[in-house]
Amino acid sequence: MTQDQCARLYETCYMRVFSYVMTLSGNSSLSEEITQETFYRAFARQRDFRGESDELTWLCAIAKNLFVDEQRRVSRHGEMPKEMPDPLKGVAKTVEDKDASFRIHLVLHTLEDPYKEVFELRVFGELSFREIGMIFDKTENWARVTYHRARIKLQERMDET
Repeated sequence: MTQDQCARLYETCYMRVFSYVMTLSGNSSLSEEITQETFYRAFARQRDFRGESDELTWLCAIAKNLFVDEQRRVSRHGEMPKEMPDPLKGVAKTVEDKDASFRIHLVLHTLEDPYKEVFELRVFGELSFREIGMIFDKTENWARVTYHRARIKLQERMDET
């Protein structure tokens, strides 16, 4: 892969990989670090890419492995500090956003896997059903059905609260 091809891949996939990692971590600075490390490893080990999936799926798989590694490291050494709220937002807006987000994530947290992860990949990661299926080593149709079931479960649980 040439330097121009690497730059193009970075430009086209960066936000999608970052969004995917955000769905996993919920922490923007950690997501930024993992996303950067993902591209570093991908470019350093580009010969390992067998072409059995598209590049975005490959990058998301690397990112997921890095996130899991980070979770293991944190669990051994204690929790990382929480992210500071954005000082440019008004205090009321920050509280309102956090409250709504917290309620949604509380309900989302109760979903069992793979529903939770498929829903997050689709909504927050903005991945296609084909890409989601490839991450799970399943079919595109499986991803569609799982996402649909996750939406139904999430809506039912939101209605209960």
